[in-house]
Amino acid sequence: MGKTVKVVVTGATGQVAYALLPRIASGGMFGPDTEVDLRLWDIPPMIDKAKGVIMELEDGAYPLLARVTASADRAETHGDIDWALLVGSVPRGPGMERGDLIRKNGPIFLEEGRAIARHGGRDVRVVVVGNPCNTNCLIAREAAGPSIPDDRWTALTRLDQNRARALLAAKAGARMRDVKRLAIWGNHSATLYPDFTNAVVGGRKAAAAVDRAWLETEFIALVQQRGAAVIAARGVSSAFSAAQAVVDHVRSLLTPTPADDWASVAVVSDGGYGVPKGLVSSFPVRVAGDGWWEVVQGVELDAFARGKVDATVAELVREREMVQDLIAGAAAR
Repeated sequence: MGKTVKVVVTGATGQVAYALLPRIASGGMFGPDTEVDLRLWDIPPMIDKAKGVIMELEDGAYPLLARVTASADRAETHGDIDWALLVGSVPRGPGMERGDLIRKNGPIFLEEGRAIARHGGRDVRVVVVGNPCNTNCLIAREAAGPSIPDDRWTALTRLDQNRARALLAAKAGARMRDVKRLAIWGNHSATLYPDFTNAVVGGRKAAAAVDRAWLETEFIALVQQRGAAVIAARGVSSAFSAAQAVVDHVRSLLTPTPADDWASVAVVSDGGYGVPKGLVSSFPVRVAGDGWWEVVQGVELDAFARGKVDATVAELVREREMVQDLIAGAAAR
């Protein structure tokens, strides 16, 4: 084996983690030459259940699984980690507004940020999956303080990109691999913008492959509401597609981006494209490899696209305002 990577997965007994953990253990995330020291974190009442998950991982006889443990003590699970996959969060309940969810999850991600800064490895990288993932990432990043650079913090919009690619490919009668440069901008929410204006299908602009009127209306709505549609059809939220998106997200950060494509990653804004500095917003990203990335520069946004990006960024600004007191408290500590 080339090396061992230390990974913590929070919310380890949830359905997304249940679909994700075998992919990590089998090498789907970090490749066939990397062993995994896998740590499962969950709240104390769930640790017995987590032990059952460990049994299943052991019974899977994964050659790359060097070690697997479970604990409710972050000092134990987060110690010297290379990757923190923050999957666990309070789900949105009946009658709960998005603002209520943000306030409910904020303290969880304050603790995560502090624990990662206190216990994580020197080059730790963080992927926030638990929703609302952009603002949860913002909170955790602020709680961690300056010891962990901005470029180590990311939030998951790869599921939105995967959904958008699948829907566009189906409409165009193409294969998923034919859809390139279809980036997600902004928030992982009902305001996200799947940028068809820069996407290509089989080498042609998306608007030449399918009707632009469909792209401006039905396509955007389908992507924005896909998660709700899954819940309506299945009775519960996305699980294995979300898990696959986490795998894709991490692999995209470890693998050089093809010259003809982009990855969608929510990152800490440096002020580019009119996104206020410090917000965690999705951008088209290009990766050189080994976890280091850069936002693609010079992407043209026409008036329609600019309006959509501005709308989703405005929502991120409002969400930051909702948690300003939490952020201020995190900075004070």
